[in-house]
Amino acid sequence: MLNGKHIILGITGSIAAYKAAMLCRLLVKEGAEVRVVMTPLAKQFITPLTMATLSKHPILVEFFNPENGEWNSHVSLGEWADMLLIAPATANTLAKMVTGIADNLLLTTYLSARSKVAVAPAMDLDMYAHITTQNNLKTLSERGVSIIEPGAGELASGLVGKGRMAEPEEIVEQVKAIFASEKKKSLEGKRYIVTAGATIEAIDPVRYITNHSTGKMGYAIAEELASRGAEVRLISGRTALPTPKGVERIDVLSAEDMYNAAVREWAEADGGVMCAAVADYTPVAVADRKLKKSDDDMRIELKRTKDIAKELGATKGNRVLVGFALETDNEEANAEGKLQRKNFDFVVLNSLQDKGAGFRGDTNKVTLIDRNGHEEHPLMSKRDVASVIVDKIETINQR
Repeated sequence: MLNGKHIILGITGSIAAYKAAMLCRLLVKEGAEVRVVMTPLAKQFITPLTMATLSKHPILVEFFNPENGEWNSHVSLGEWADMLLIAPATANTLAKMVTGIADNLLLTTYLSARSKVAVAPAMDLDMYAHITTQNNLKTLSERGVSIIEPGAGELASGLVGKGRMAEPEEIVEQVKAIFASEKKKSLEGKRYIVTAGATIEAIDPVRYITNHSTGKMGYAIAEELASRGAEVRLISGRTALPTPKGVERIDVLSAEDMYNAAVREWAEADGGVMCAAVADYTPVAVADRKLKKSDDDMRIELKRTKDIAKELGATKGNRVLVGFALETDNEEANAEGKLQRKNFDFVVLNSLQDKGAGFRGDTNKVTLIDRNGHEEHPLMSKRDVASVIVDKIETINQR
């Protein structure tokens, strides 16, 4: 969600400035390009060298470089940014933002910013609770500044209360939410089902047949659909992933369980994305006790599982149905065959031959195949792949 976003990270003179190092690192890890602007006092708490190393850009503190007179243009910074994030934001900086005081580069950048602005306050509990600070925060909020609430806990003064800057991980999630809120809720009023993860087919009470799917791709799609206003039912095989925000998760184990849940939820859905790695075969008989090892070979008789996608495709009507194809041979031909047999609107093809695609990783390389042709995409994060897929779903909805 932050891939390619331009974020100015403003750091002010607070003991919480040490958290800005991890915050910067997390933002860069999410794909954002980060430029750091520090107030002169902030340098007393964290070094510019640390922040330059983490952001991979020179740190800006003064209006110009005294060595050569090079100007650090707050106007250009304000035009470049998609967000100005001030973390930590002291009571002093908040007050200056309200009154328009522009006595350092960070504040002039704020006054020049055309982007979203967010602040993560950090101060002692009495300073935070003071009516002046609270009024300043209220004023900034009314002007469109997002306030990332501080947490409660032990403070630098030794007192315990509210005033600790939010943890970097929490700030990153709130930054994502701020960007997500600007998305047009184009799927509001629509209900989608998404299948994700691997199914488990029991052999006995101990052993089972499964595959390497982690569910990451399906979970990213469910999250993207929900971020655009859709009501999402995520039918998930076993996974360690947390439930995406705004998504209702239905946990299943076997292919039979997933079939029953998908057919049930499909009855009231406006569309579906079949992303799960569902077992094609399951044991004919499941032993009620652990099968003991012997000197002989073991043979397990398997039978076909029910084809979830084909069942939904048969009753699709005008609804949108998306399938996935993970292939190792004759990739495009096999995907095109699946498109026709299962009545998909389009198929998302990825190949185990492509480095960085397939199971377990955080990236994928896909080709979207419909009846009009192929749309190939480069290697990208699974979150970005999810955005591409949902964009295509929206295009189909508009026809």
